[in-house]
Amino acid sequence: MIVLNDGATIPPIGLGTYALSAAQVLSGLKAGYRLLDSALKYGNESEVGAAVRRSGLDRAEIQVTTKLPGRYHGYDKTIEGFEVSLRNLGLDYVDLYLIHWPLPRLDLYVDSWRAMIDLRDQGRVRSIGVSNFTPPQLTRLTAETGVTPAVNQIELHPYFPQAGQRADDEARGIVTQSWSPLAEGRDLGRNEVVAAAARAHGVSAAQVVLRWNTQLGAVPIPRSGDPGRQRQNLDIFGFTLTGDEMKALSTLGRSRRLWGADPDVYESY
Repeated sequence: MIVLNDGATIPPIGLGTYALSAAQVLSGLKAGYRLLDSALKYGNESEVGAAVRRSGLDRAEIQVTTKLPGRYHGYDKTIEGFEVSLRNLGLDYVDLYLIHWPLPRLDLYVDSWRAMIDLRDQGRVRSIGVSNFTPPQLTRLTAETGVTPAVNQIELHPYFPQAGQRADDEARGIVTQSWSPLAEGRDLGRNEVVAAAARAHGVSAAQVVLRWNTQLGAVPIPRSGDPGRQRQNLDIFGFTLTGDEMKALSTLGRSRRLWGADPDVYESY
């Protein structure tokens, strides 16, 4: 378990749930995942909540993340958006609540952050954080509210290793989570550097990339609805990549985000 700056803990790997059905999320829970990553924008919070209830596990064993979309930025709207998510999930509380994107043009993310602090203080949210925030945006949140996010979830994979952002998160005591840790839709699994490490350790290419994430200190959130792949993605703690392998994987980095979603200009509602 990884300790957050608010004293809470989270598992070192989670299951991304975008577009997954309740049955697929339930399969992930049966495989052993205990951290579920969702968002109001994904449109399937009700399926995630149903899987939690159907799992037979104690609620305290499962950590559920969801995210505030841009259309609910602002103090009052954030409270409203949270209520929508909580009803969708059918849960009494959320373990980790994130601002999905900063949307600096709206200039309301600090107001949303204040609302999230109040939700945390009321016990309706266990931990609060952000997604896709840059160093200046993180500085502003802390300077204006006195509360540093517990988590910053960012695009992170060997093609976009985000060394600067990871170092900044670490210096602030923020845990970095990795969305799209396998560079979904790209050829990372066929890259020879990845393939060589996979052969050396007798594991899959995906396992190598996910292990690279965890050895960097990040928490990857791979998404899969296939039971076999879910189990495989979770089974990454029986081997350790060498320093040379870690360096080789990190040098695969390219100069741009694969999806072009620059937090300074990207808008998502």
